[in-house]
Amino acid sequence: MGSKKKARGVPSWERFCRLFLCVIGVGLSIYAYHVETSKERDANYQAMCDFSSSVSCSKVFTSRWGRGFGLVEHFVGRESPLNQPNSVLGVIFYLLQLALGYSMNTKAAVTLIATSLVSIVGSLYLAYILFYVLHDFCVVCISTYAINFALLFVNVARRRALGAMAKDKRS
Repeated sequence: MGSKKKARGVPSWERFCRLFLCVIGVGLSIYAYHVETSKERDANYQAMCDFSSSVSCSKVFTSRWGRGFGLVEHFVGRESPLNQPNSVLGVIFYLLQLALGYSMNTKAAVTLIATSLVSIVGSLYLAYILFYVLHDFCVVCISTYAINFALLFVNVARRRALGAMAKDKRS
């Protein structure tokens, strides 16, 4: 009697987690954009995430590090259209993660991991700025950092599952 191999695929939890994380990430990014633009229009605007002078997301979002990671302006100028708020970059990142997450392609899985690693580097950089330069605690920021780490975990699981599927096909 021939042995039956169990068909493997991408874990069912992976798509649910990706959708959940990306929807929350987009929502937080849109909220961050709203806070930044509201604060720029009205200096007296009080965001829901502003609890005190040292726990303030609007302080972080309107700082120079809230646009282009505080780096882009050195190359193209503060008012350049290329110097976008980090929240806009966040929306693009989470939508890319969501779109590529529907592909069963190994190259897409590698791209997901690569972009996740870039987001982790950005998160670590911004966390350093948050705590050691701005001396602030931003609930929205910390939440997005956690989402970025969770997406890396999800993306590694997807890549492993696709690798196992490819190995099963060759066997």
